[in-house]
Amino acid sequence: MKNIFRISGIIYLLLSILCFYSCKKEIPTVTTSAITNISESTATCDGTVTDDGSRTIILRGVCWSTSPMPTVKNSQAYDESYTTGGTGMGSFTCIITGLATNTTYFARAFAINNAGTGYGNEISFTTLILSDIDGNVYQVVTIGTQVWMVENLKTTKYRNGDIIGTTIPATLDISSENQPEYQWVYDGNEINVDSYGRLYTWYAATDSGKICPTGWHVPSDAEWDTLIDYLGGALVAGCYLKEAGKEHWDSEIGNNASGFTALPGGMRLTDGIFYAIGWLGNWWSVTEVDTTIARARNLSSDEYVAFTAEYPKGLGVSIRCVKD
Repeated sequence: MKNIFRISGIIYLLLSILCFYSCKKEIPTVTTSAITNISESTATCDGTVTDDGSRTIILRGVCWSTSPMPTVKNSQAYDESYTTGGTGMGSFTCIITGLATNTTYFARAFAINNAGTGYGNEISFTTLILSDIDGNVYQVVTIGTQVWMVENLKTTKYRNGDIIGTTIPATLDISSENQPEYQWVYDGNEINVDSYGRLYTWYAATDSGKICPTGWHVPSDAEWDTLIDYLGGALVAGCYLKEAGKEHWDSEIGNNASGFTALPGGMRLTDGIFYAIGWLGNWWSVTEVDTTIARARNLSSDEYVAFTAEYPKGLGVSIRCVKD
């Protein structure tokens, strides 16, 4: 009888151990692959769920941060975020977006089941620098589906190395010239370049030598519409586009919620008069109205509205490049 009880106890113990291991919840096992397709603002990261912990993988993806060991749990922190890549076992690919230029990030693949979150090995990478042919460096911002420069263009050369002409003096009347291709600094004072960039005629903006850095271009009117529509339409978008405060704008009605940081660089009229710095911001599109007029976007200091403007092609106004 004692042997029977002893055997029964052993069987019970074995069954208990078996149940414990069969019922034990395990977090997933994940690996992080190399980071590829790194640009000024994006990168691609692959991951693989190699073991689901005997539980269904309900979410998988990649998290990243400017600090080591990023997590999904802390993704609401200023410098952390994540993107998802489906469910289940196997390999997946995630596109990381919204990154700052020339910045080092840390990324880890992750997978979640009802036991918790498993993380892969950490990989660091550095985004590229966006610069023009003169060596001017630009920050970028992702707004909706588009990636924009955060500063106005400053280059004095086309992408192919050709010099963009200017006038001497800066106030020279060019109203009688046919298809003038020029760039100027506001008032001819180089101190204005750092904040406001340069002013370009439409002919310079659309020259075959290409004025924006490789991989970037002067936006069309439709691309401006995409930006404005994403920010709630023309009646309010100006507020979200303009730099906050009065360091550059005459009135303090912008909040820069988009990160676009629009600045009032003014314009140069064809008769040589520089006009409205601190009050108006103007940016070319490549879209023509007719042989002498082209579309632009206009923001004024005391308006929330993002206006569609139609300017003579010989005017000097700012340029913002958008990613191809």
